[in-house]
Amino acid sequence: MNATPNHPLPDTTAVVIVGAGPVGLTAAITLADAGVDFVLLDRLAEGANTSRAAVVHARTLEVLEELGITDELIGTGIVVPRFTVHDGPRTLAAIEFDGLPTRYPYTLMTPQDTTESVLLDRLHKAGGEVHRPYRVTRIADENNGVTVEYTDGAGTPGSLRADYVIGADGMHSIVREQAGIGFTGDTYPASFMLADVRMDWPIARDEVALHLSPEGVTVVAPLPDDTEPNRYRVVATVDEAPENPSVEDIQAILDLRGPGGDVKVREVLWSSRFRVHHRVADHYRAGRILLAGDAAHVHSPAGGQGMNTGIQDAATLGPLLARVLTGEPDTLLDTYETVRRPIALSVVSFTDRMTTMATMRPRPARMLRNLMLSTLARIPAFRHRLAFQLAELANR
Repeated sequence: MNATPNHPLPDTTAVVIVGAGPVGLTAAITLADAGVDFVLLDRLAEGANTSRAAVVHARTLEVLEELGITDELIGTGIVVPRFTVHDGPRTLAAIEFDGLPTRYPYTLMTPQDTTESVLLDRLHKAGGEVHRPYRVTRIADENNGVTVEYTDGAGTPGSLRADYVIGADGMHSIVREQAGIGFTGDTYPASFMLADVRMDWPIARDEVALHLSPEGVTVVAPLPDDTEPNRYRVVATVDEAPENPSVEDIQAILDLRGPGGDVKVREVLWSSRFRVHHRVADHYRAGRILLAGDAAHVHSPAGGQGMNTGIQDAATLGPLLARVLTGEPDTLLDTYETVRRPIALSVVSFTDRMTTMATMRPRPARMLRNLMLSTLARIPAFRHRLAFQLAELANR
């Protein structure tokens, strides 16, 4: 996405949003729709051009429907109604989404840069824009407002005043740091390998496949392939991932952990590595400073719920801020943490259990896990409950 030509930043505004990923864009749209003045800052010169988060769950599609963009987003992606768990060629569980109580009984696979592009277009239609590149250097809640200091792309310092600040600036949030909010949790010992590839894959393109093995967990999901045929997302845990995983790296992983059969990685379109934390901010609010998305919670990618939970944060917070700025009591903002932080704690716990279960190495533990999972998966109520949780419909 190309950067929007910037107008000079004002001296004052109602809300400063730091970070213009999906979370910051969603918050900005809700404020723009409510007629609230805001400034949306991002440190990057242009938006995301890689896929990163690629899963959009049912609850998020419901939230985005309220912003009028769900149909457009669905048109960019591939509908996946099934989540399966495998150990080698054996299928342990098949979780169907089609029985869920929602208009969107499936997972939508679409790259994050596409999601951001749809959100950005919607923001422009609402009259908003992203100011780039601005790096926030200091935030101070003082004198009945918040001072935000920054440097622009040329390194020139500046500052502006706001009534409130939203930190949507990711796991290494400067907003959270400046607000003095703790980020309690830990880091998984394994690293994660992430790649978008073109490949021959024997499993149908209507399912996301989780593959368990003593060497680690691997997730393979289809991506839209209008321009890149047979496009897939591969996420795998390894002891130490290479900086930019190659065709050979991905092929070796799938040969060792995959379903067998005709698996042929033909091209790596984009790849990266990362370490995964499971952490939740001690508070979502410090006075006039509020957190959303990865600034407030990070967790294992198992289940693909990170971006989804963050978008839902923003869709809750934006309207609350708008109500406060139009005269309702400031204490209304306390309900944001009351509602959203327990959801984050639940997601972190759920994804941690999934990750621990998926990465068991001792053979007796793996055999017991497989037996329990395959047995439980025969129970319709279990399958429905798991699908409901993966789709984040409990977050309503």
